[in-house]
Amino acid sequence: MDKWYQTFHKGTGLSPYIWLVFCILPFYFIFGKSSTVEVVTGTILIIAFFVCYLLAFLSRGWPVYVWTSGQIIVSMVMTVVFSYVYFSIFLAFFIGNIKNKAGFYTLYIIHLITTFVTVNYGLATQKQIFFTQFPFILICLVVVILLPFNTYNQKKQDQLEGELEHANKRIAELVKLEERQRISRDLHDTVGQKLSLIGLKSDLAGKLLHKDLDKAEKEIKDIRQTARTALKEVRDLVTKMRGTSLEDEVNNVRQMLSAAQIELELEGDPRLQSTALLAENVLCMCMKEAVTNIVKHSQATRCRIAIEVSADEVSLLIEDNGIGIEDAMERSSGNGLRGMKERLEFVNGKLTITGDPGTSLIISVPHAVRQPMKESIT
Repeated sequence: MDKWYQTFHKGTGLSPYIWLVFCILPFYFIFGKSSTVEVVTGTILIIAFFVCYLLAFLSRGWPVYVWTSGQIIVSMVMTVVFSYVYFSIFLAFFIGNIKNKAGFYTLYIIHLITTFVTVNYGLATQKQIFFTQFPFILICLVVVILLPFNTYNQKKQDQLEGELEHANKRIAELVKLEERQRISRDLHDTVGQKLSLIGLKSDLAGKLLHKDLDKAEKEIKDIRQTARTALKEVRDLVTKMRGTSLEDEVNNVRQMLSAAQIELELEGDPRLQSTALLAENVLCMCMKEAVTNIVKHSQATRCRIAIEVSADEVSLLIEDNGIGIEDAMERSSGNGLRGMKERLEFVNGKLTITGDPGTSLIISVPHAVRQPMKESIT
């Protein structure tokens, strides 16, 4: 629902002062009557309309339709008795704010029919005021037809934009969480183990200093070498955190496959021009994981990598002539494939796996990684 202070509507192209005129204007029609009874009745109807209007804005669920029905009845009486048609504009905007599709169309049709019936009744009874303000009545009818749909579509668009923004924030949070977990795993598996080894060897070297200097010197050399290895792994980890291009990763897997005596057939250009850095990094990690599985488990002699770039996404086909996906899965824990699927989910990517003979993986990622709901009437 909207707030009570938004009775003067926003987003309609009309100034709040114009809406204020529509609030004051019915009194002109009322006080033009000579009968005191008509003046009192008209004033009560005007107050009743705005009370129903305010309560409809503040309500939710079925009371909204009750108060809206009250507005329609008052609008009809004001049109027939006092020739005041312009309450239908308030109703047109309010009905456009109904979020429930069935409720919107029901109220829209009822309001449209009642407005046309009452206006035609006024013209048929040849009320002079209807003819003098006919151009304005015609404009009012056009507003009654178009404004609800315009408002309804605008609200829907705002809602979708809000949902998209919320989803983008959630994706960004999940990507950050996954990156933290990856860094934590890498630090534990590389630097943590090396530091533990350095600590153990340092203790051993300290004990050997007074017993066997040659062995102590050897342990110290191992400590130095382990420290250098740990430093190199930290540098490699930092380099990976900065991002890897697909072209560089293709060169890395080429060397890996060559060392495993597996022939590589490369199709397509690995130099991506319009793909987001995050999507390209995910693609690189998935390709590295897939090639690692081929080297470790497939017993293949040939690996084919095909890169296809379309207007919306980039696809990577990785296939081998090995023992097939089922036999390979028996030899591995499956964590690699699960990790690939989890990474791809973060960038709206897809993974398709087929086998027999060999194994084929199709990895697709979009070029761009796509990043509180407004309260409804009902």
